[in-house]
Amino acid sequence: MKFVDIGAGNMVLDQRIVALVTPDSAPAKRIVGEAKDKGRIIDCTGGRRTKTVIITDSDHVILSYLSSEALGERLNLDKKD
Repeated sequence: MKFVDIGAGNMVLDQRIVALVTPDSAPAKRIVGEAKDKGRIIDCTGGRRTKTVIITDSDHVILSYLSSEALGERLNLDKKD
């Protein structure tokens, strides 16, 4: 277990992360909208543009201004070509 910096000094426990998604697709926009309606959105962008939507195992949705590639590196995810 380790905490991962998702930008602006905010941290998330790595084991709670289910997916890193770009915010531009219709399904991602729907997920964000539903999370806002249910009060399960956590905005960690610090007023910047959202580049990654982080989905957790507790159905919370976290918005980050860091790219999914940068977050993947911080999570030490291996790229498979």
